[in-house]
Amino acid sequence: MEKRNEAAESCAVYEKQGTTERKPKFEHLKQNELSNVKRVVAVMSGKGGVGKSLVTSLLAVTFARDGYQVGILDADVTGPSIPKSFGVKGRPEVMEDVLYPLRSACGIRMISMNLFLEKEDDPVLWRGPVISGAIKQFWTDVAWGDLDYLFVDLPPGTGDIPLTVMQSLPLNGIVVVSSPQDLTVMVVRKAIRMAEMMGVPLVGLVENMAYVVCPHCGERIYAFGEPRGQTIAEETGLELLATLPVDPKLAKLVDTGEIEECDHSGLEHLPRVLDAKLSKGVLELKTK
Repeated sequence: MEKRNEAAESCAVYEKQGTTERKPKFEHLKQNELSNVKRVVAVMSGKGGVGKSLVTSLLAVTFARDGYQVGILDADVTGPSIPKSFGVKGRPEVMEDVLYPLRSACGIRMISMNLFLEKEDDPVLWRGPVISGAIKQFWTDVAWGDLDYLFVDLPPGTGDIPLTVMQSLPLNGIVVVSSPQDLTVMVVRKAIRMAEMMGVPLVGLVENMAYVVCPHCGERIYAFGEPRGQTIAEETGLELLATLPVDPKLAKLVDTGEIEECDHSGLEHLPRVLDAKLSKGVLELKTK
């Protein structure tokens, strides 16, 4: 009899599950003795190219400026971009089989596959099970220390890595990222549905690339069509957390590894919002 892979087993969990009445229960991986992460929030979108990594980075910068201890787990193993956005280079130190995350200029801790490569543009030619194992190690084998928030940057889609993260990490919630295009909206709904099926709370929606501001007159130009964030929020029952423009200055800061120098993230209100939401509906993690 053939062995069923992880994805097939996961599909079986949802067989005949037409509603969210039954929530799957998973045995989340425990933190190690050198980690005390209070809240874990993933950033997700079913579609690539909508700015998940940018939103993850901006969330980390915003929370760090508010005095929170923050970390980023870059779960996009085959397309990592977090270290470059922060200008972080080098290989994480290993002591007694424990990895120590690198820190940005402002003290944001991060772990990413790109920090282990000889060259940052080297490809990671791994199959799903190996990638899933690496993600689990980023949680169990990294000395995160005391963190108020760990943000997890997920890759596009609803496949191996998002599934592994939702099954293995004790997520407190998911921030969904979208953009105005119809195709993006359709695929984003898949991500929302996945989170609901997995029983992970949805914190809210961030619409990225909603408009461009004319540098001469200040008029908003809707390069990708009219913003759809509020409509998606109303249709899915999510709260629209923020609507972000296309910002050439911010793009340049990302390219030069200076995202922490941005003067305005557009997410300044979110520390208060997330704290309130997670305190109401989601229990704190049991750290050991």
